[in-house]
Amino acid sequence: MPTQPPRLPPPAPEDAAARNMRLLVLLRWMAVGGQAAAILIVHYGLGIHLPVVAMGVVLAALVMLNAMTWLGHPHWPVTNFQLFGSLACDVVALSVQLYLSGGASNPFVSLYLLQVVMGAVLLHAWSSWALVALTTVAFGLVALLSPPLALPPWFATRLSPVYVMGLWANFVLAAVLLVLFVTRIAANLRSRDAHLAAMRQRAAEEDHIVRMGLLASGAAHELGTPLSSILVLLGDWKSEAAIRAEPRLAAEVDEMQAEVMRCKTIVSGILFAAGEVTGEAPERTTLRRFLSGIVAVWPGAVTFEDRIGDDRPIVSDRALGQALTNLLDNAAEAGASAITLTAAVEGAVIVLTVRDDGSGFPPAVLAGIGKPYNTSKERRGAGLGLFLATNVLRTLGGTLAARNIAGGAEMVLRLPVAALALEDGA
Repeated sequence: MPTQPPRLPPPAPEDAAARNMRLLVLLRWMAVGGQAAAILIVHYGLGIHLPVVAMGVVLAALVMLNAMTWLGHPHWPVTNFQLFGSLACDVVALSVQLYLSGGASNPFVSLYLLQVVMGAVLLHAWSSWALVALTTVAFGLVALLSPPLALPPWFATRLSPVYVMGLWANFVLAAVLLVLFVTRIAANLRSRDAHLAAMRQRAAEEDHIVRMGLLASGAAHELGTPLSSILVLLGDWKSEAAIRAEPRLAAEVDEMQAEVMRCKTIVSGILFAAGEVTGEAPERTTLRRFLSGIVAVWPGAVTFEDRIGDDRPIVSDRALGQALTNLLDNAAEAGASAITLTAAVEGAVIVLTVRDDGSGFPPAVLAGIGKPYNTSKERRGAGLGLFLATNVLRTLGGTLAARNIAGGAEMVLRLPVAALALEDGA
């Protein structure tokens, strides 16, 4: 069976501005060729006298501009200002050619609109409007200042000033509407692309969560049995006469039992979040009682500032409780000696603030809040606390923001009251 050749990764996408500049160079080559053909046909084929030398100089200038642009752009990044300058040069060259060949009576005066359309598609909004202003002024000057072109009797025509004024006004209106709608459409497309990118990022993160959830639920099942065995052994130890006779050992056994019970609670929370705990109805509680319970069972010292006001009945959310516990653990691991959990209700939003006096977030971690394994710790598996907390809040329709403050760090959780509220009739 023939082996298939290895699939190579796709090439990295090039800079959009550089591709646009190359497109402008290609279009300018086409314009040079078209103008040269039109000049030769009109001058020699139709017998209409044109200043061929002067118009040839303009074409030569465009050729030089193209050559300089083509040779130079690989060595410097292409910016919006450079694209604008390139289009402005084309407008000036077109204006000179029109000035030399009849001004507003030249049918190629409509090519100004082509410049406006390209500017609306390729440039930022301010430079698109600047190009509209430039073409408007150029059209007006060409219409006012261009000398009449001597035409053979069978080609001779004369446009009235009123018609030329209307032609100019028509151009201005068309240019303004084109830029207005094209820039709006471009903005909508950019917004759509940004939304799609955010959705792809969220899908990737949720896929990561699913894989971690499968691993965590499997580990929780495996840990349940040894934790129960350890509890039984600690209970046996506690009943031993030698342990009861030694207060220090008895206290240590009590502490170990408490820590093992905390591990079992965490394992139960993982299984509950994975939907693997059956026969357990949602627990009714209140917001104040729910938060006070988290503070009470957390092994460290934390100050609870209650600014809730009127208490609200809610359904206890174990995932949110575990997320808050992770944030308190992070604060303790950052060397905080004073941790404060502040709870408030602002309208229909619950605001929970965890503030500590620890070492704060390193800039790299702060810039990537909510991403998995974003941590300054070296141990394997670190950096998931904020990631899981962020996704728990996102599932509940809330947000998590973190920042460094004077002498520590602050994390603010916002979630709608409705996400935890009891349903009617519950």
